[in-house]
Amino acid sequence: MKVVTPKPFMYKGGEKAVLLLHGFTGNTVDVKRLGKYLNDRGYTCYAPLYKGHGLTPEELIETNVEDWWQSVVEGYQFLKSQGYEQIAAVGLSLGGVFSLKLAYNFSVSGVVTMCSPMYQKKDEAMQKRVIDYAYNYKKFEGKSDETIEAEMAEFQKVPMNNILTIRDFILDVQENLDQVFAPLFVAQGRLDHTINLESVNNIYNGVNSYEKELKWYEKSGHIITLGPEREQLYEDIYEFLELL
Repeated sequence: MKVVTPKPFMYKGGEKAVLLLHGFTGNTVDVKRLGKYLNDRGYTCYAPLYKGHGLTPEELIETNVEDWWQSVVEGYQFLKSQGYEQIAAVGLSLGGVFSLKLAYNFSVSGVVTMCSPMYQKKDEAMQKRVIDYAYNYKKFEGKSDETIEAEMAEFQKVPMNNILTIRDFILDVQENLDQVFAPLFVAQGRLDHTINLESVNNIYNGVNSYEKELKWYEKSGHIITLGPEREQLYEDIYEFLELL
């Protein structure tokens, strides 16, 4: 089966723009419903696809966090080139970390982080996440169990040093949180078992934003944008953006 590669998307709306950022091993589908919701309410929404994402696992591990950050910067610059001056950064998981970094490197009107890590898991946990992605990708391709088993055996022999650069990147953002002054909305799923939940307080207490809000979603897991409380999340983000 040929896998249809996810693509960046743009929904044109009014003068206020939102840069939507997906997470590690995710893609733009994870933020597409949110983008449509905001666009229906007048916002221009653009979601870049990070280098290596949405592709084969073999291609993913050839890239690193600096490559993905560059995709984010290019997305921001694309909106600027289209004439948008008021840009809010809204990110899921690692996308939220990118949103915070944008806030102290560029001009953003506001920041939304959703289930974003500030404490990186051990190398083994990161590698397992990539291995799970690889297995699910090959399964989705429609390959036989025998083929998947053989390919996975080879895949797990490949060094994943590029992926492990995420740790230092997150640590750098954590150390620079006090440079974030833009209005902030932090959303966190209570049932999120992917990240250390202390990250929430680390972000909320670490920034110097005069306007900031933290909200827990009691029935939601890590991919909160597609979870059972997504409509409430969308409404909360919209209300936050309306105040900017």
